[in-house]
Amino acid sequence: MDYNPTELMICVASRQMEDGSLAFIGTGVPMLAASLAKKTHAPGLMPMFEFGGAGSPLEKLPLGVGDVWTFHHGLAALGICDIMETAARGFIDYGFLGGAQIDMYGNLNSTFIGTDHDRPKVRLPGSGGACDVGSYAWKTIAIMKHDKRRFIPKLDCLTTPGYLDGPGSREAAGLPAGSGPYRVVTNLALMGYDDKTKRMKLLALNPGVTLDEVIENTGFELIIPDHIDKVQPPTDEELRILREEIDPEHLYI
Repeated sequence: MDYNPTELMICVASRQMEDGSLAFIGTGVPMLAASLAKKTHAPGLMPMFEFGGAGSPLEKLPLGVGDVWTFHHGLAALGICDIMETAARGFIDYGFLGGAQIDMYGNLNSTFIGTDHDRPKVRLPGSGGACDVGSYAWKTIAIMKHDKRRFIPKLDCLTTPGYLDGPGSREAAGLPAGSGPYRVVTNLALMGYDDKTKRMKLLALNPGVTLDEVIENTGFELIIPDHIDKVQPPTDEELRILREEIDPEHLYI
């Protein structure tokens, strides 16, 4: 392969976003994915950043959600409350999320690992804006490394709601009907969710990855369809844009 797993994940995440949509963008891979989408198939994508940047053309890769490049030549310089209100009003189409743990319903943990909140094995950064994004964005996309420590049957802590306990749970909790987890992008595969059960479903395998590898690295039972697609590798043009225009210093890729 002439690309690495991170470059593949960036390309796959980029392809999930549509032209003309609003996307809540976090630090790291989502920023590169949004930049790539704007330079290829979605020039009208409007990136929204937690600290208030809205509609930046992303002429240079930001290093964080409050970086000057999230505001530079943007449509508006707002604040965190304005951005969260935009999500609560139902204007955010896509939200990117990460976490230390994810379960079969797309619930995420980014708070702590262990059984005791006050004395955890590992203390994680917490929610930040993740709970708001997971609650109000119409479609959330999780980007994670794929292994059994992360894809688990029960979270140590529920930080960000997915489909909670299954069908109807989000609506019962007062979250917008029709919103919720959409895709999971990993170093092994692309997953979605079953319309009826709301459980995670395998959609496509990354190049060189077998079904057995995905099953072995997932701590719960994935829905396996009769037909499994193959993730298309990065094109030469996608790699050129990533390496020469978006991240020439290779800060992330």
